[in-house]
Amino acid sequence: MTKKHTARCACGACRFEFETDPAFVAVCHCNDCKKASGGEAATFFGVPTDDFTLTQGKPKAFHYIADSGKGLDRNFCPDCGARIFSSNLESFPGLVFVTLGSLDRPELIAPKLEMFTKRRLPWAKPLDLPQFPGMPA
Repeated sequence: MTKKHTARCACGACRFEFETDPAFVAVCHCNDCKKASGGEAATFFGVPTDDFTLTQGKPKAFHYIADSGKGLDRNFCPDCGARIFSSNLESFPGLVFVTLGSLDRPELIAPKLEMFTKRRLPWAKPLDLPQFPGMPA
């Protein structure tokens, strides 16, 4: 049975699903997220590992050490190269961080906060959300 939220890479070779309506949905302006997303910021959220189900494909993982010194695996489709989720997060055990753009219905999940706003580029306008200069406490 299909779960509430479904997601996939750009070409559809890798697909996953989950039930959780995430409470922590962040627009992050840190340098790591800028590099990983190729944009000014990245929007992602946490899903409990036991609710996350890979339903198709075999994403390729790239192990990365963030500025925090903690490791994580960035998972992307080996066919189209789309980054779809991060796993094995040392800073957040038990969670998979899903990229908002991978969702089939991204309009169902809205950001709750912006973080690392000290790294926001001058032309990027703040959203009407709680703002954090670094990692929220």
